[in-house]
Amino acid sequence: MRAGPVARAVRGGVARRRVQTFVIGLVLLISTAASVLALSLVVDSSAPFDKSFAAQHGAHLAVVVDQGRATAADVAATRRLPGVTGAAGPFAETPVALQFPGQSGPGGTLPPMTLVGRSSPGGPVDQVTLQSGHWAQRPGQMVLASNPASDMQIGLPLGQKLVATSVPGHPVLTVVGIATSVTNSASGWVTPSEVARLRAPGAPATAQMLYRFASNATAADIRADTATVSKALPAGSVLDTESYLTVKSSETSRIGPFVPFLVAFGVIGLVMSVLIVANVVSGAVVAGYRRIGILKSIGFTPGQVVAAYTGQVTVSALAGVLGGLVLGDLLALMLLRQAANAYGVGTLGVPVWVDVAVPLAMLLLVGIAAVLPSVRAGRLSAVQAIAADRAPRQGHGYAAHRLFGRLRLPRPVTIGLAAPFARPARTMITLVAVLLGAAAVTFAVGLSTSLNRVVGGLSHSSAEPVQVFPNSQNSFAFDAAQQRTVQAALAAEPGTLRYVAETDNLMSVAGLTGQHPLTAFRGPAAWTGYPLISGHWYTAPGQAVVSTGFLTLTGKKIGDDVTIVLGTTPLRVRIVGEDFDSQGRGVSVVTDWRTLAGAHVPAALSEPDQYDVGLRPGVSADGYAQALGQRLGSGYGAQVNTRNSVVVNLMLGLIGTLTVLLALVAGLGVLNTVVLNTRERVHDLGVFKAVGMTPRQTIAMVICWVAGVGLLAGVIAVPAGMALHRYVLPVMASSANLGLPASYLAVYRGWELVVLALAGVAIAVLGALLPAGWAARMRTASALHAE
Repeated sequence: MRAGPVARAVRGGVARRRVQTFVIGLVLLISTAASVLALSLVVDSSAPFDKSFAAQHGAHLAVVVDQGRATAADVAATRRLPGVTGAAGPFAETPVALQFPGQSGPGGTLPPMTLVGRSSPGGPVDQVTLQSGHWAQRPGQMVLASNPASDMQIGLPLGQKLVATSVPGHPVLTVVGIATSVTNSASGWVTPSEVARLRAPGAPATAQMLYRFASNATAADIRADTATVSKALPAGSVLDTESYLTVKSSETSRIGPFVPFLVAFGVIGLVMSVLIVANVVSGAVVAGYRRIGILKSIGFTPGQVVAAYTGQVTVSALAGVLGGLVLGDLLALMLLRQAANAYGVGTLGVPVWVDVAVPLAMLLLVGIAAVLPSVRAGRLSAVQAIAADRAPRQGHGYAAHRLFGRLRLPRPVTIGLAAPFARPARTMITLVAVLLGAAAVTFAVGLSTSLNRVVGGLSHSSAEPVQVFPNSQNSFAFDAAQQRTVQAALAAEPGTLRYVAETDNLMSVAGLTGQHPLTAFRGPAAWTGYPLISGHWYTAPGQAVVSTGFLTLTGKKIGDDVTIVLGTTPLRVRIVGEDFDSQGRGVSVVTDWRTLAGAHVPAALSEPDQYDVGLRPGVSADGYAQALGQRLGSGYGAQVNTRNSVVVNLMLGLIGTLTVLLALVAGLGVLNTVVLNTRERVHDLGVFKAVGMTPRQTIAMVICWVAGVGLLAGVIAVPAGMALHRYVLPVMASSANLGLPASYLAVYRGWELVVLALAGVAIAVLGALLPAGWAARMRTASALHAE
């Protein structure tokens, strides 16, 4: 087989089929980008903490050492202990209280922070990832740790000044960078020399050592490693330790809700990309049957035909694949940065093998999709190939044309509606692509609505838009006099509808490790906004409403009795309801304050620390909180209960971006189908124009080629998207140790379903507009003389 004629045929095909070349390149560009993005999300959603921990050389163990009891030589010697494979430090550290300049009280004071002195973010262990700004280079500068996976995230802009109120002189720190440590080794970082200036008078000098060990897989391994380090240091010098497994467990529970929907979007994107690429490439070959017949008539062998058309589509595809690889990496880096922030794991990147595998898989798919119809076409005679280009195989679509022709609709519309039946295989692939895109839209709308209800349910912001706290660094609870003051102020405010005092504490439960939140209300509190999953709100002392995680981990059910311990006081309560509450990682209890009083719980553990306030209709929460704050004075803080959730905001951003990308890919599938149909029927278009079809009628006909397919896809996509929503959302909740109220799943309203059913039509019409415009502008003579 001579290469010269084949190469000339490839060049001629690319030059003459500029629209086809453009469409193939565009489809491969978007499909490759979508595949890189989808596969990266799927891969990086599998154990992201482990990947980031390995990339950043995370510390298996963090140890806080009292420098007054352990010398520098003592600490340095621990680097050479058996089993230690890496160590960093000692880094001087100190707790510090910070607040905004000129502000005091709960609204101006930040949570307690631990600042660590490090001269650079790098090192053999715990390589801190700088997200923005620069590292602290001189006194007065601070790098703030970022952990957006937590709703307690301290989000401050670069340049923000903070006052250290815990030391004399109240030195000022300026935030110059935002960084993240995979094991959350600090709240922030300063220069090493700055730590001494920020340490409170009389506070012990402490330092942080970070270790990596050869044996680290289990909690027993880390306990043994901790014992090894502790024995090597003077007695009493180890003040605190933290295992990376504790951080991993916490991060994994936060990551869990993200994985199901990211995988769902990723799989949809991959399937759509494969279908559309196969459709566009095979269709391009089929649309060139007449040219294949001409090539055979001048002596091309079947092998040369296959080589010519495979080469022609490969040239177009190669440019699209390379461009798509670059675009996919850029999109993936942007979304993976959001995913890494959501996961709280520092950095995530596109795996190298993904950048290699996706282009090769796309080119292989292009080759297969081009070779199969080329081989079939190469076996046809020249006359058969030319005839095949003029019309579909006999019997395809004629019955549909006769049936639609009987409808009392404009003829261009009936011709368009019958056209999909002429190419059933191509129509089916287009139907599936639009169906997946429309299903993704339905799924995204339902998921977004459910997540917004989740935020409202967890914050209780609709029921209790204002909350009152004590403004004191010495006490976090209201004493009797303060309670009377708050109640009098609330009664005096005209916007007050109702209020209740709330006591928050930590309890322990037999069979559960650690302590978990216990909330007790002084008065009727069914209105406070706790969404109930099953059972009912407590109605008497000794009853309790518990979270899903509590029932799961204790093996209890509604109607069972359980003993909880507050301080040293056991409380016997009966479970009467299951609520939607994420406190304590999904393990919490809500009861009546009289339950505590009846068990003679010490007053220090039962005093209220918060008042929840419901407002009359039409009352502004901001205005009410400001007026109440002025009435109460500086010893109290009245705050608006906001609905903001960093985690959910990240989820919604990812959902929106992925939905747009999938709808774009589906639209390109429609664009390809219409372009192929236009190419195949260009002679028919010329005939229609010759007998009087106007440009508007041409556009209507071309749009109707895919409008019916889009409507059918949309109708099927609605129940498919709803089913995906009902499957994925409970999986997301279960991974966070939560159950779901039925109202969080029943989010689709009747009119929304009608609109969502039209999503398939919208995708189809938008994808068809561009080629419909081309067909409308085509001259009659040019169409009649076209191949």
